[in-house]
Amino acid sequence: MIKRVDIRKESVQLKLSALQNKCLPFDTPYDTNFGSWWIATANGVDIGFAGLVRTVSWTDCGYLCRAGVVPAARGQGLQKQFIRVRLRQAKALGWRWVVTDTTDNPASANNLIATGFKLFQPTKPWSFKNTLYWRRKL
Repeated sequence: MIKRVDIRKESVQLKLSALQNKCLPFDTPYDTNFGSWWIATANGVDIGFAGLVRTVSWTDCGYLCRAGVVPAARGQGLQKQFIRVRLRQAKALGWRWVVTDTTDNPASANNLIATGFKLFQPTKPWSFKNTLYWRRKL
């Protein structure tokens, strides 16, 4: 079950921090004090998380900022569900576009393609040299 969470609660911040460390142990944790965040659970256990924030560069555009699924729950379509719930939220916020990026992550790239994202080259890239940039019109 995927549930949108209230980021103002300290317990939610702790859960998001723990999930980031568990799902993406080599990445710098993302600041979860802003935007919209979701946590997925199975049998009462947190198994994944995802976030959506407004982009810095465009006012009508959201950024799929971070998502992760614990290793034991991967391969079951949870990331696609996270993408879809964030697209619905972006549309509800009145945004016209959503962007994101992947670096050396074919599984995530394939999930983005499956949910309608297309590659693009931003005028001001924000990540690594080998990063792929994705966008989708809502």
